[in-house]
Amino acid sequence: MTFSSVTRALSRSPLTQELVSKLKKTGQLRLNGVPRLPKGLVASTLAQHQNQSLLVIAATLEEASRWAIQLEAMNWQAVQFYPTSEASPYDPFDQETEMTWGQLQVLTELVKRGAAPDSPPLAIVTTERALQPHLPPVDVFQQYSLTLAKGVELDVGSLSRRLAELGYEKSATVETEGQWARRGDIIDVFPVASELPVRLELFGDELDRLREFDPTSQRSLDTIAQLTLTATDFRPMIAPVLAQKGIDLGAGPEASGEDDDSGDLLDGYRRFLGLAFDQPASLLDYLPAKTLIALDEPEQCRAHGDRWAEHIDDHWQEVRDNPGELPALAHLPKLHHSFDQSLAALADLPQVHLSELAEENSGLNLSSRPVPAIPHQFGRLAQTIRQECDRNFAVWLISAQPSRSVSLLQEHDCPAQYLPNPRDYPAIDKLLTYHTPIALKYSGLAELEGFILPTFRIVVVTDREFFGQHSLATPGYVRKRRRAASKQVDPNAMQPGDFVVHRSHGIGRFLKLESLTLNQETREYLVIQYADGLLRV
Repeated sequence: MTFSSVTRALSRSPLTQELVSKLKKTGQLRLNGVPRLPKGLVASTLAQHQNQSLLVIAATLEEASRWAIQLEAMNWQAVQFYPTSEASPYDPFDQETEMTWGQLQVLTELVKRGAAPDSPPLAIVTTERALQPHLPPVDVFQQYSLTLAKGVELDVGSLSRRLAELGYEKSATVETEGQWARRGDIIDVFPVASELPVRLELFGDELDRLREFDPTSQRSLDTIAQLTLTATDFRPMIAPVLAQKGIDLGAGPEASGEDDDSGDLLDGYRRFLGLAFDQPASLLDYLPAKTLIALDEPEQCRAHGDRWAEHIDDHWQEVRDNPGELPALAHLPKLHHSFDQSLAALADLPQVHLSELAEENSGLNLSSRPVPAIPHQFGRLAQTIRQECDRNFAVWLISAQPSRSVSLLQEHDCPAQYLPNPRDYPAIDKLLTYHTPIALKYSGLAELEGFILPTFRIVVVTDREFFGQHSLATPGYVRKRRRAASKQVDPNAMQPGDFVVHRSHGIGRFLKLESLTLNQETREYLVIQYADGLLRV
């Protein structure tokens, strides 16, 4: 959460108050003259200031990936990356399994939060393709989610049939996602959205215990409170509805969904969404009630979306004109529309449109500009920072090596202070009062570039300005499974002197647990010793 103090400072700005007031009044903001990093900071600030979730819509999957990585450092409890495909919705084959499982994972999380209105806000990142109708209705999706908890009565036969309905494959031992196995009163299942499989231990007809286990050694690990299973793909949600409606998919084994000579089933069931449901859903239908929409580079989204829709329209006509052995294809309703129709679906939701290029008479120009610096020219960079401090701008140094960055600036008569804890707000407020640059550690994979944002009176300097360093991460979609409880640290089980590994700060030594009161709220913090100071988290 490196940028939590930056979003906090932005939230206190009078400009934020004005933007929020205008957003509530008009329902839409247009902000331009702002590159990627400040886009994320401003969008996160506007959403968090109103206690809203945030949906970021980018033009491409690569750009959405960059957004997802940077939002993870911006004080969100959870960031969900919803992948989308460039393929036609009328293709006779399924999309990649990893992409389908990634979509199911995000949808399951959104449905769970919809059932718990008090859940904290989250950030979701996707592309404009998620606004297309490509999903079953929410109430249908909910029917294919199964939650198990200790103490519930469980009939093994009913559970077996339910797992088969959800698309899980029975096997001798569970090794990969989408499999389940039974040995007496023990049932193993590997949810498609989890990092580890789960072992269900029965006592008679009662679920006595749920434990994660290692699929390699089959050794049981930590106990968990409950398990949510979703379907392994969208076929189980569509096929029964088609059968109930008596929709003819043809006479051959492939068309009926039964095994053919190769043992395969009919692929591409999602092309029949329009036949199964009168109004297929988009990601918008699954969003939490209070969600702010951030549309990144609207013109790029429009160009990309309309180009795709034009190509897909030709494919749709071709499929309908040549149904082959599947008569139902001749009656396929449209599962695509133009970008303007996608925008119309957003009409009732609060929106902020973000563009990097400054445009006259097109919203508010935030006038962001890059930090004028040449890598390794530390004297010139120190002079620039001093000038911004003299203008009473708040300056943050975001670096993978903050102690070195501070030392380099101090060698050129530019005092700065490194704070190991990015949420040490009293210390941060004190440094801001004296206009002292604040150094925070960031070791993530986001492509960070410093900026000067005069409208908010803040400056962010990164390793790109100090050392010319660029991220080596390749943008794209990589599914992040739900983290296993067995791989999480239990603070109550730690002893003073134990070594710990922090995702951002590296290896340190645990000292103690202590209670601190900040902003009239008392919380417990882990105190970790590092070579250059203490970290409280």
